[in-house]
Amino acid sequence: MKNTSIHLFIGSLLNLLLINSTEAQLDHQPNLNNQVMKNSSVHYRTIKVNGLNLFYREAGAANAPAILLLHGYPTSSHMFRNLIPILSKKYHVIAPDLPGFGYSDAPDHDKFKYTFDNLANTMQSFIDKLGMKRFAVYIFDYGAPVGLRLAMANPEKITGIITQNGNAYEEGLSKEWNPIQKYWKDPSQANRDSLRDFVSKKATWFQYHEGVSDPSLIAPESYTLDQYFLDRPGNIEIQLDLVKDYRTNVVLYPKFHEYFRSYQPRLLAVWGNKDPFFLPAGAEAYKKDIPDAIVKFYNTGHFALETNVTEIGADILDFMATLPK
Repeated sequence: MKNTSIHLFIGSLLNLLLINSTEAQLDHQPNLNNQVMKNSSVHYRTIKVNGLNLFYREAGAANAPAILLLHGYPTSSHMFRNLIPILSKKYHVIAPDLPGFGYSDAPDHDKFKYTFDNLANTMQSFIDKLGMKRFAVYIFDYGAPVGLRLAMANPEKITGIITQNGNAYEEGLSKEWNPIQKYWKDPSQANRDSLRDFVSKKATWFQYHEGVSDPSLIAPESYTLDQYFLDRPGNIEIQLDLVKDYRTNVVLYPKFHEYFRSYQPRLLAVWGNKDPFFLPAGAEAYKKDIPDAIVKFYNTGHFALETNVTEIGADILDFMATLPK
């Protein structure tokens, strides 16, 4: 009887210790989860810049090295939805929607000058208002001429450049640009009207799917959301104004090259090698002016993040780790 009482007492004591230990672990677990959420959560913000409401995504610790993600046509910061969680574990990520795109204001083209100079001026005010002193910049499509204008104007701020199908060389322009170049040479109403299908559902679908070996990797909400914004009243004129003004980017190419040669920024090119608009030669061309540029190709099309975000994210992390703070 005495032994039985001792065994019961010891058993009760062990159960009590086990319960207390389990409760302590449970009490501690939410703190760990909260820490993970704190580091990986994406915030969706709006800021007033030059009279415009600019939408942007923000993630990562505010005191971590910063990276500015600049989207292209016809998309928005939504294109970075899968990349941001990868980068924000170590970096402070900022991804705005350019004026006329996504959730940022899209004033009528008669009230806002849709040129790449003006987009860059707006982004300059954006980074100034956010107090971005040093950052790497990710440039894609339209984001390339915007980001490179920023880099030329703020060489002291740029820690590195990641160009994902962001062209800066004439040899990177494919034959898909021929009808647009015709409009550049003769900006008649007839030539402008001939490009109206540029913003069609068929054209948007083509941009996402051309060159992609496995179409099931393309999330339908990507091109569906883009088309929703493209179909807003008046947006076609916004996009045709930008198509017309893209010629100014080609004119600026020699200035971009001069910047590359003078400052030798650290540069990583991550390029879909089956992009119907920007050819692999455009990626390789960066090495002419930045011999130490790193160029990587992926077997995909224009929107490489839709199919290869894991590999591209890993390559960017490796690259970012080599940059000055």
